[in-house]
Amino acid sequence: MWNSNLQTFAVGIMMAASVSLSACDSAKQAVTSDVTTEEEAPAVKPEQENSMPNVDLDGATVEQGTPVSYNVSSWSNEEVKPVSINDVDKIKPTFGKVVTTDENSLDYASNPATKYRFMDTDAPYLDLIDSEKYLELGWYYANPTDSKEEKKLSQAHAKKSYLLARRLMGDDGGKVLSDMLTGQVIKNKTTGGQKIELAKCEFYSCMLVLNKSGEKADNS
Repeated sequence: MWNSNLQTFAVGIMMAASVSLSACDSAKQAVTSDVTTEEEAPAVKPEQENSMPNVDLDGATVEQGTPVSYNVSSWSNEEVKPVSINDVDKIKPTFGKVVTTDENSLDYASNPATKYRFMDTDAPYLDLIDSEKYLELGWYYANPTDSKEEKKLSQAHAKKSYLLARRLMGDDGGKVLSDMLTGQVIKNKTTGGQKIELAKCEFYSCMLVLNKSGEKADNS
């Protein structure tokens, strides 16, 4: 009786062990299958990675361009006829023909002013803003990804502003324009007999703001 029970117990253990080993083999095969799948997955080739366009975090394609070159040293340094900051009628011809005049504009400090625009509304702008306190030069500062035509106009605007700056401040005015075009910001500085409130080129815009009180003080 005991032997029969022992035999039955032994058979039960063997069957349990067999089931356990079978389960282990199945799990091992599953793991092996997963590993094989990962190892067999095709890798991205270096040339494939390099061929993808540059994209920003939003998935948009990042454009690359050539920065605009302003060869200020090649611009004319011939003697120019000085002009008073208060004589806007003699200043305007330096920029060309006035296309539109806005007598309800505002100056740098939000004072009433007259804005003279020398370009059509759909073209890179070139403006002269005249008020009782300020004279402002403003023009489009081309971006590296702009078209050749936009860059060409931006250079032409800068060259005209360079000429006017020299007429208002002498050779020092030319230096101010050159510094602006290389990224320098000028604030509250008297140069060539004029008080520069602000001069800078950034974010698609160049602006030179002159405080008229500077010239009045020199002429008193």
